[in-house]
Amino acid sequence: MIQNILNDAVHVHQQLANDHQLQLQLDTVGKACIQAIQHGHKIILCGNGGSFADAQHICAEFVGRFLKERRSLPSICLGCNSSSTTAIANDYAFDQLYARELSSIGQEGDVLIGITTSGNSANVLAAIAVAKEKNIQAFGLTSNKKGLITQQCTCIEIPSSHTPRVQECHILIGHIICEMVDENLV
Repeated sequence: MIQNILNDAVHVHQQLANDHQLQLQLDTVGKACIQAIQHGHKIILCGNGGSFADAQHICAEFVGRFLKERRSLPSICLGCNSSSTTAIANDYAFDQLYARELSSIGQEGDVLIGITTSGNSANVLAAIAVAKEKNIQAFGLTSNKKGLITQQCTCIEIPSSHTPRVQECHILIGHIICEMVDENLV
């Protein structure tokens, strides 16, 4: 079993390494993040479950540091304020959680990265809609399931539908973006 899991992970990573289009999309996201930070804007992330944990992780790499000692970079993970989360979910609906938060803190020039393995997380899709209204660049990290997010914004689609492999690759993509930012802002 362990060998099969490792082989599957290697196979998906190898597909990433050979996918020129995916690498171009990743370059676009990385450059958008660099430009946003250079112009005094922030990187905003959101997701649910494991994708929420990935969003927090990537945000922490920006705010703390990734590989190099540098200034703290402006980044926030939507949904981290438990009082706002419960109030919005109770008073509006859970699918409005990120949209409501983004409408209050998002500004033109920011970058939103929505992470959804299924590509159909209603609250992530609602945040992308708000991003469009506010002229915030929106990107998605998803699987190859062709969820609704692929119709809403530029997405990096991991060449797998198996949730563990997709999430492993999402954190890899997040780390690549962080390294691109580090290399260009230090």
